Amino acid sequence: MEITLITSNLGKVREFKEYLEPEIKINHEDYAYEELRDDDPEEIAKESASRVCKELNKPIVVEDSGLFIEELNEFPGTCSAYIHKRIGLKGILKLMEHIENRKASYKSAVAYCEPGKEPISFLGEEKGMIANEILGNNGFGHDPIFIPSGETKTYGQIENAEKVKKFRKQAVLKLREFLLK
Repeated sequence: MEITLITSNLGKVREFKEYLEPEIKINHEDYAYEELRDDDPEEIAKESASRVCKELNKPIVVEDSGLFIEELNEFPGTCSAYIHKRIGLKGILKLMEHIENRKASYKSAVAYCEPGKEPISFLGEEKGMIANEILGNNGFGHDPIFIPSGETKTYGQIENAEKVKKFRKQAVLKLREFLLK
């Protein structure tokens, strides 16, 4: 079986390949598309998968993920990539100054669509907290400020952080189970 993963993020490509290959071959395509604006990453992923599948006329997978900070009303949420570009990690930490509740979660919605069919999505979530400072250079995105539950280090400090991340792995393994049925 072969599917096409639509993303510009090579870190995501590595993660998908690790969890799906060799049984499910991943073809990577960096294909630009407009995303729906919604607070629910599953709705964004499903709508994107449906539209891109129709445009490319082949089975595709898209992923939408974000950092959801409890005390900031789940901000930046599904706008995480945009917010990261605009204010960066320092901006997020500035917003968190003087805030005691640092609970946060990473969410990943993976959607799969085949031509002529409705998209299906799979959600993964990992709880944790926001660090008080930027720590580490590993991973990507918000990894240097996210401390997963049960850990004392940020993903940015953890060597091979992509191997221990649970949120995307959960969603991709649900996709794997679906595809191999």
